[in-house]
Amino acid sequence: MKWYTITPLDVLLFRDAKPFSPGERAWASSLFPPNGHAIAGAIQGLLQTGEDLHLIGPFLCYQETLYFPIPLAYSQTVPLVPLAWDYTHPLYGVLQTNPERCQPLVRASWASQSGRGRKQDYFQYLPFPVIWQYLKTGQIPPHQWQGVEAGQTQPWQGETRSHNTIDLGGRSVLDADGYFVENAIRLNPGWSLAIALEGQFNLPQSSILRLGGEGHRAILASCPQLGEQWNSLQQVSQGNQGRSQKSLAYLVTPGVFERRHHGTALCQAYPWEWYFAYPAKANQKVGPLVSFATDKPLAISCRMRYGDNQSIPAPQVFAAPPGTVYYLEHPAPLFQESLEAPNHVRRWRKLGYSQLFWLPFYNTWTKLDKIGSC
Repeated sequence: MKWYTITPLDVLLFRDAKPFSPGERAWASSLFPPNGHAIAGAIQGLLQTGEDLHLIGPFLCYQETLYFPIPLAYSQTVPLVPLAWDYTHPLYGVLQTNPERCQPLVRASWASQSGRGRKQDYFQYLPFPVIWQYLKTGQIPPHQWQGVEAGQTQPWQGETRSHNTIDLGGRSVLDADGYFVENAIRLNPGWSLAIALEGQFNLPQSSILRLGGEGHRAILASCPQLGEQWNSLQQVSQGNQGRSQKSLAYLVTPGVFERRHHGTALCQAYPWEWYFAYPAKANQKVGPLVSFATDKPLAISCRMRYGDNQSIPAPQVFAAPPGTVYYLEHPAPLFQESLEAPNHVRRWRKLGYSQLFWLPFYNTWTKLDKIGSC
């Protein structure tokens, strides 16, 4: 895998998957960071070949340091845990839970409850050293939630741009097909996107890339330092994945978990192959999944080839947002990474979706588990 940074030379436009028509819905929403389809399309446009790409990312990067979305397994700076795992919580053994659903999440009873501020008050991305320590210990100290830019929660600014068509007979704006608004994205100075690519091609050390709507230009530059950081994270994550103990799976790119059921494609916030650990009925399958912390889904819409050099809109899918955290009794593999999975399933991982980091459950409760089993 070779790592690259993508530094925009102008604003970027990544429209979301909502229908848009200037005459009916005059506001074109924007999505950022971009998804794997947008990045892969830009790279293939640069290569002018039909080579299959294996993509990691995209992530954010600040001065050659990788940044990742904050884990959603926190309330302010207090960790959230499944109630079934918090033995000293006041509601443990008292609150009746629905066995047909995941376990409710509560603020950890062992952690300090003095976390202040709202989620919007903290920087929404954390640097490589913090994430590396998070994978090692399963914790993020409260003082490490502040970002590199005080007072800002994200490293980009939105710019509203209106498009008008003036009536030829006067100075008024045409009502039909004459007015719509777009939201553009401008990255802050020092920030860029980061990706890793694998394939049978050779890219120059630096080249100009056309990315997003209207083909705005960006500089694609090689950055081996990012590969060293990624390898360090992967080494810790794979070590945690090999341990048969309570674990957390931290999603760092959009997670697409799609399944065809009676001819209908369905999406959900967690992998279909991860059954719940506490099923409602004795004849139900028992799996590793205890609970998960997530946010509203991301709508992903791309295009697929049809006929001779034609493309049509592909069916829309809904992805779990980056930062989603899954609580499992033990690590479990993804079907998307299995060699038995069909190509259309494995393609999601090749485009960078559903990238997981594994980390241990908080060590204090690991010790309590050992004491209780003696």
